[in-house]
Amino acid sequence: MNPQIATEKIIKQFQNYYCKNICTAVIFFILFFAQLNAIGQDTLTAHKKLPFLEPSPVYLKSRAQLAGYTTLGLYALTSAGLYHLWYSNYDLMGFHYFNDDGEWLQMDKAGHTFSAYIAGRAGYSVCRWTGLDEKRSALIGGNLGWVFLATVEVMDGFSRGWGFSAGDMIANTTGSALFISQQLLWHEQRVELKFSFHQSKYAHYRPDLLGSDFKEQFFKDYNGQTLWLSANLHSFLKKDSRFPAFLNLAFGYGADGMTGAFSNATSYQGNIIPEFTRCRQFYLAPDIDLTKIKTNSRVLKFIFEATRYIKFPLPALEYNSKNQWVFHPLYF
Repeated sequence: MNPQIATEKIIKQFQNYYCKNICTAVIFFILFFAQLNAIGQDTLTAHKKLPFLEPSPVYLKSRAQLAGYTTLGLYALTSAGLYHLWYSNYDLMGFHYFNDDGEWLQMDKAGHTFSAYIAGRAGYSVCRWTGLDEKRSALIGGNLGWVFLATVEVMDGFSRGWGFSAGDMIANTTGSALFISQQLLWHEQRVELKFSFHQSKYAHYRPDLLGSDFKEQFFKDYNGQTLWLSANLHSFLKKDSRFPAFLNLAFGYGADGMTGAFSNATSYQGNIIPEFTRCRQFYLAPDIDLTKIKTNSRVLKFIFEATRYIKFPLPALEYNSKNQWVFHPLYF
């Protein structure tokens, strides 16, 4: 077959499959926001001076329309921009699967779970801002992150450098489910996902994979990343308990010694890379939920809310797959 014709055929296949999935998602959003529009007109009469950023106690059609069209527009622009800025630089091929479950000791899967969780929480907050009820906010808003990440996986499926990963989709689903299930069961997040990062000694051996500066390493160097499940103990006790409401107990997962995805590299650009032992790390540490600290300051409230996904630097006890126990006086 003529190479040009073959290339055009692959691109056509991509466009058909991609557009089919994107259109399905778009239709989902349109039907949802059409339902919002059908609920009724603005019913807010006693709260005309409600601050713009404050969630509405009743459904507001105007806010629902603003949130709906903004979300739909951002979804379309982000998906299109991601394709043209990233995937268009790589060869396309027929839709295929790729098993990357063994990469980076599953730290990349932890990142997918975290991303879906925080995106779901953001979507929920937007729905509650419109005055939508708790259940629909959790189900609709909590799944917005999953829809976007599923779009990314579809694009991966047509890229020669990657492939559609079932493991990534399981991780995405886990993150969304963690948020939605807690919101429906308790109407609050008693166990939150948090993140911490420190620069590792491995990045300068593989700057292409692990990043050449702090900004790149923050996203690429899995050796320095830790994902935490931070449980608010007070929320599981009786309401009159004197246990500090801001004190959490966190369980962390990290990995160390990685200079390659599936296995470590031995050299890079002619330089020998020392032999490192890849290992998993499990952490137990106290944590502080700043949002549980009472304050009348709007500035502090904003800061507390903005940093709620960051694990507070505190002492931590580590156990790793080298069968070692390590105490960290201050871990982040």
